[in-house]
Amino acid sequence: MKLFLLDAYALIYRSYYAFIKSPRVNSKGQNTSAVFGFVNTLEELLRKENPTHIAVAFDPPGGTFRHDAYEKYKAQRQETPEDIRASVPIIKEIIAAYNIKELEVPYYEADDVIGTVAKKAEKEKFDVYMMTPDKDYGQLTSDHIFMYKPKFIGTGFDTLDAKAIMEKYQLSSPEQMIDLLGLMGDASDNIPGCPGVGPKTAQKLLEEYGTIEKLLENTENIKGSLKLRLEENKEQIIFSKFLATIKTDVPIEFNKEEYKRQEINAEKIATLFEELEFRTLINRVLKKDGAPANPVRVTTTHEAIQGDLFAELLPPQPDATENTNHYGLQELKDVDHTYYLIDKEEDIESLVAKILKENSCCFDTETTGLDPTASELVGMSFSFKEGEAYYVPVPADFDKAKQIVEPFRSFFENDSIQKVGQNLKYDIIVLKKYGIEVRGNLFDTMIAHYLINPELRHNMDYMAETYLKYKTIHIDELIGARGKNQLNMRSLQPEQIKDYACEDADVTLKLKSILEKAIEKQGLEKLLYEIELPLVYVLADMEYTGVGLDTEALAEYSKTLTRELQSIEADIYKEAGTELNINSAKQVGEVLFDKLKIVDKPKKTKTGQYVTSEETLESLKEAHPIVGKILEYRGLKKLLSTYIDALPQLVNPKDRKVHTSYNQTVTATGRLSSSNPNLQNIPIRDAQGKEIRKAFIADKDCIFFSADYSQIELRIMAHLSKDPNMVDAFNSGEDIHAATAAKIYKVPIAEVTSDMRRKAKTANFGIIYGISVFGLAERLTIPRGEAKELIDGYFETYPKVKEYMDRSISVAREHTYVETVFGRKRYLPDINSRNTTVRGYAERNAINAPIQGSAADIIKVAMNRIFDRFQRENVKSKMILQVHDELNFNVVANELDKVQKIVIEEMEGAYKLVVPLKADCGKGKNWLEAH
Repeated sequence: MKLFLLDAYALIYRSYYAFIKSPRVNSKGQNTSAVFGFVNTLEELLRKENPTHIAVAFDPPGGTFRHDAYEKYKAQRQETPEDIRASVPIIKEIIAAYNIKELEVPYYEADDVIGTVAKKAEKEKFDVYMMTPDKDYGQLTSDHIFMYKPKFIGTGFDTLDAKAIMEKYQLSSPEQMIDLLGLMGDASDNIPGCPGVGPKTAQKLLEEYGTIEKLLENTENIKGSLKLRLEENKEQIIFSKFLATIKTDVPIEFNKEEYKRQEINAEKIATLFEELEFRTLINRVLKKDGAPANPVRVTTTHEAIQGDLFAELLPPQPDATENTNHYGLQELKDVDHTYYLIDKEEDIESLVAKILKENSCCFDTETTGLDPTASELVGMSFSFKEGEAYYVPVPADFDKAKQIVEPFRSFFENDSIQKVGQNLKYDIIVLKKYGIEVRGNLFDTMIAHYLINPELRHNMDYMAETYLKYKTIHIDELIGARGKNQLNMRSLQPEQIKDYACEDADVTLKLKSILEKAIEKQGLEKLLYEIELPLVYVLADMEYTGVGLDTEALAEYSKTLTRELQSIEADIYKEAGTELNINSAKQVGEVLFDKLKIVDKPKKTKTGQYVTSEETLESLKEAHPIVGKILEYRGLKKLLSTYIDALPQLVNPKDRKVHTSYNQTVTATGRLSSSNPNLQNIPIRDAQGKEIRKAFIADKDCIFFSADYSQIELRIMAHLSKDPNMVDAFNSGEDIHAATAAKIYKVPIAEVTSDMRRKAKTANFGIIYGISVFGLAERLTIPRGEAKELIDGYFETYPKVKEYMDRSISVAREHTYVETVFGRKRYLPDINSRNTTVRGYAERNAINAPIQGSAADIIKVAMNRIFDRFQRENVKSKMILQVHDELNFNVVANELDKVQKIVIEEMEGAYKLVVPLKADCGKGKNWLEAH
């Protein structure tokens, strides 16, 4: 029999902080990170281990006997984040719905409850697994009691028995863990221990004396300052052992029948998960056989959807007990609809005639794949009246396909009819291959929803379930799940596709009516209609055009780097005195810290493995020559796999170009991201990164032209803060970093050294991202005292910058969001959290988001204007790449002067700041030369 005892709060905190940088927030604005992580961990445990018995232990409200004995016990811990407080009752409801026993005993911590139950269960022949990341539990392990430590969310568990605990902490028995903690203390619980005694000293003392009591009886055998510390802190050490001891005599009975694994309450779980919007989890947890027989009543009131925002915008919601599936969602069979298959010439003509009478029409394409530049049309769907849609199949033969598409040109290229769709950029690119240039105003539901709720998902299925309470037909129902057995849409008959395709257009049209009202309500019309939607056409043209790649040069460089890697590998083996797998963090840690002992107290992960992250190794570069070699090896290896060897695989065989995909709805700040390849992460300054840029080439007889905003984020900071010193520096054309250094170090600008400028530059950009004294000291490898003086000097130089930062935080606290110069909102629900870590993250975003987001908005405006002028002035040259604050062009040779004039004018005139926007430019045969 297997009994699993879960430490609830340890798992809840772990789940919450796993998503701290990208929290899961549902359409109601509810942070579900802790609940989602807890349920996933629970599900993974149930699936992998299939326990016969299980229970979850909670700490009681109020203090425990340890708090009574020691007022400072856990006193250093920050306030519990509000989102965790709100999550605990929900998690308790979910545990009850799983029919899992909940344990909570007043005056005793969950550790003590688990410890007591574990020992009692062991006597009844159970194997007991204590699920927690807390090392304290090691003291309880035995032949039948184990620690079951979760790793990262979704990556499994480590099982530690008594032997593993003894080996890990170099103890002769698990019980010695109590003495170890009593001696060295435990910062997480504020247990003081003995000052100056760390893990290694504590382990040596216990190896010789066995227990704290015997050690303190024999201090005369110990020499020097250690003896003095032990004798002076005798009472504190004994008290620390008391605090570290997990009790095993809590007043709680163990009736094994109460802990037995039960059937889950599927109906209750469905209700809870639906309210939380855990729809993938509903399918995974309940499966088909677990679904309740009777329909579930779920919350469908307007107020439950997106708070007040959508309350008055949504259509009447269906009664979940009528015409719904068991998740409270309607499906196609439950709603009135008329979907047509249009496969005759006369019917196509009739449909086109109907569309041309409309002011707005939704359309969607069905294709053979996910890459629009490589995929072929399978069909098109149209909807201009809710509940009614049309599907037009398209044959595989290209010429015949063009004949089917051609009659719709009068709609697609009609400037006066609005085109509605979900991810329209994809459809526009697909249609370009059939000679169609989509024109007219757009309404893209994906982009509209992104502006309203940048942190949420923006796919149609999610929006349909959230705002329409409607479950769409999913693609895998037609072609199967991803994998080698997945079908192609082309292999299906038009009748099989009709409902799926028509539903896409119909649902998107319904979403449009809700989202356009929400856009108006939030005052986002200008951002949507004047910036984001026109940009769809720009990005579609860039992606379709693509950029040339010198694959031969990359192949040669791959050989060069491979030889260089082999040479570095040999150097590492020599420094290590042994061969090792340099790609293994475990082996690297063992060589650096066990064999070479490059530092006395290396960092370890919660699982006890040495930390060998890039950040950690960077801070240890001076400790041993091998560290720099390992970093160099890792950098080259990543470069090879991510770009040099991967880029040629992305070349389209038809035009021999790379067609990167620009993502308009991913980053919360408004920045564009890119994929296949990710252009944003190509190194800029080192030699290897330059070789990659060199491989991006202009077309034959063309010039590669590049234009880059100069210090745009600092210029925006000057604009937002109106700091006179910063404004004057930019307006006078001074080098801003040298000007900053001159003021901080109080020297004439001519006397600023390169080191001073370097430090000022780091401060200039670091302040924007809320860098701390510690962070600046780490980045510049200077003492913290100097870093503090640098930051103090910075704010003395630019006092209005500090005022702007404080003002941004104040505005965010009042409104729970901040805005860019164009009104783009960044929501910060944690800005008023009493937990300093959570609040600090939100405060840094409050400072940075308006700056970074405004920079993103400005370059988008520039892109739209440049694209528009190229069209109006019949420029044949093309914009082909956007990376951060840089735009790149493939320029027909005789258009260079004209292109340069247009680009610089539009980039520098995109927005009127109190300081000038400045764009630098260059030209060459490739990206490197131009940049």
